[in-house]
Amino acid sequence: MPKIVSNTTPILSFIKIDRLDILRTLYKEILIPEAVYRELEEGKNKYYVNISNENWIKIFTVKNKNFVEQLEEELDRGEAEAIALSLEISADLLLIDEKIGRKFAEENGLKITGTIGILLKAKKKGIIKEVKPLIYELIEKGNYYKDTFIKIILKQARELE
Repeated sequence: MPKIVSNTTPILSFIKIDRLDILRTLYKEILIPEAVYRELEEGKNKYYVNISNENWIKIFTVKNKNFVEQLEEELDRGEAEAIALSLEISADLLLIDEKIGRKFAEENGLKITGTIGILLKAKKKGIIKEVKPLIYELIEKGNYYKDTFIKIILKQARELE
């Protein structure tokens, strides 16, 4: 089974639109560092889901604390631990949305995708029929994407009118 690690934002995005099933169907199992778990737990708000009840999401402890501390000079704790965990276990894929975190991950040789990439993959695999309504629901619930980016994605998904 491929090793998939996630930062907070992709999981939270799918919680917001009540579609954690997309992540579960695509990846079967997702690994998160303790900091991501804490961020999801701290976010106990109207979008809250008890992650400890999701047995396909596994919580791991990052071993290289020094590397995490170095990364924290530029990134938040969740991103730093997600990148460190990905490197420690030689993850096949890191789910991460934040621009700076993505840059650090790629510079360290990690393969990445984000919430929108996950939606595109889900459509390609027939898990969802359209990405457009889900993108607009994400925006409605607080995610931000530039209009030009949305147009590119909708064109790629063949959903641009």
